[in-house]
Amino acid sequence: MAVEQLPARVREFANYLNGLMARLDQGGGWCGVFWQRDPDGIRACLDGREVPPWDVVEALLQDLAADRGPEAARAHAEGVRALHSAALLAHDSRPGGRDALGDRLDVMLREQRYAAERQAELGRSLSVATSQDEADAVRYDLAWARDDHARATARCAELRSRMAELDRRPAEPPTRDWGVAAPAVDARVPAQAPAPDDGSTPKQRKRRRGGARFAGMAEEETAPVVVPPAAVPVLPEPAAAGRRTPRGARFAGAAEAAEVEQPRVEAVDGGDRREVVGAVERLVRLRHEGRSGEAHALLAEIAYSSAARYPLLAVELQRAGLGADWATLLWEAASLPADRLVAAADALVAAGRGADAEQIMRQGVVRPADEVGRAVLGLAGQGRRREVGALLDAYVRVRTPEEAVRSVAADPPTLVPLLLEAARGVSEERHWDLVHALRVAGFAA
Repeated sequence: MAVEQLPARVREFANYLNGLMARLDQGGGWCGVFWQRDPDGIRACLDGREVPPWDVVEALLQDLAADRGPEAARAHAEGVRALHSAALLAHDSRPGGRDALGDRLDVMLREQRYAAERQAELGRSLSVATSQDEADAVRYDLAWARDDHARATARCAELRSRMAELDRRPAEPPTRDWGVAAPAVDARVPAQAPAPDDGSTPKQRKRRRGGARFAGMAEEETAPVVVPPAAVPVLPEPAAAGRRTPRGARFAGAAEAAEVEQPRVEAVDGGDRREVVGAVERLVRLRHEGRSGEAHALLAEIAYSSAARYPLLAVELQRAGLGADWATLLWEAASLPADRLVAAADALVAAGRGADAEQIMRQGVVRPADEVGRAVLGLAGQGRRREVGALLDAYVRVRTPEEAVRSVAADPPTLVPLLLEAARGVSEERHWDLVHALRVAGFAA
């Protein structure tokens, strides 16, 4: 499409994007990665032929925030998201736009499935790694795969939201408003600063496989090109990562034996529903206004809601087109105290959302080994055997035997038998691997 034929809102955002890019180090940060991986995709967006997904815009804004500082970034946060949303709507309202979105969603769904399969494959590789260097290399690739999956999930949600928006309103007629001025980039910077880089997430090493187009618009089956954000924990997948639903009598109430204590799932009432709907409405408003920092703070607050509200939150967030925020909420839930973590998983399983329950349990046991050990001791001291079993079941699936052993240091006589019982529930192989690791570490097994 020639520049003079661009819808006004698309051209407005393209002008903004050009101004933003001009202020960034073209060879560093996210900007450098995008230029390296997909120069054609960047040029398409700078020319206004495409509008990048929001996660790409946000990454570039993080580069700007890193250069100018978080205070300056927060001071000029208003309007970016609204500008992007208006450009998307104008772009999608062109003839054939609805069909193009459907085709792109098909591609991104394949990306999502590929990333999930890649995670499972790398999880199995990690479980049999024979050296620290090999394990580190697998964890690095796993960081890419996890981030690919998160990004693909966010982009699928965005595409569905764009399609729903078109379905709600007729296409706008072409505009001849060629005089819309581009906003100054200084007034369009991110609402939150990027997470500090503690060196735990590699950012410069060359990726081992080819990446998809920078804006997620490719028609080939390759993964999005992104850098794993430092704020996202990187964790090894369990050896049985291909399993799609929780198994075992101890996990989140999926009891398979009559003698196992059943989960206590709280009931929801009208007050819960009103609170959830109200919270999601506030989140929609914050996202629409581009106030991403406040939106993230709200998600962190929501994570500490009653466990019974989690299934309601899943439904309402998906209904509002905020699938990416549901994924973020699951990440936030991973930091809950152990008892609340298990309660949230119980509620999700009871509502038929076993995959989500499995995800928060896996993410929840990435916390330091000594913290897991103390949590298990606390639950055991309260006689909460089912919660102990659920926590350790996820723990021995996710962590390597050598990592799992470090959790028993606080009280070996209590924790070693519990850990071995959980490992035996996973598989005989995992049990004997743990026995060996305990002996190597000097603990009687």
